[in-house]
Amino acid sequence: MEIAITVSVIIVMIGIGVLLIHLLNGQHDERIAAFRYGDAMPGIGRRSRKGRRPAEHAGSPGATPRRKRPEEGAAG
Repeated sequence: MEIAITVSVIIVMIGIGVLLIHLLNGQHDERIAAFRYGDAMPGIGRRSRKGRRPAEHAGSPGATPRRKRPEEGAAG
């Protein structure tokens, strides 16, 4: 008889735990839905929605020449 009571108490406690986890998960989902968390890391792996920029050619008037680093410009 004691074994049946112990097993039933354990089953009831497991049921209460499942219900509690289910309710907390529902609250968490409501909080997450209130915010825009579409991406785990928004800047990684996605391009901006503005579109691709055309590559500038070396002879185009908008292209700026690259400056040398200070260690490259040193005499030696």
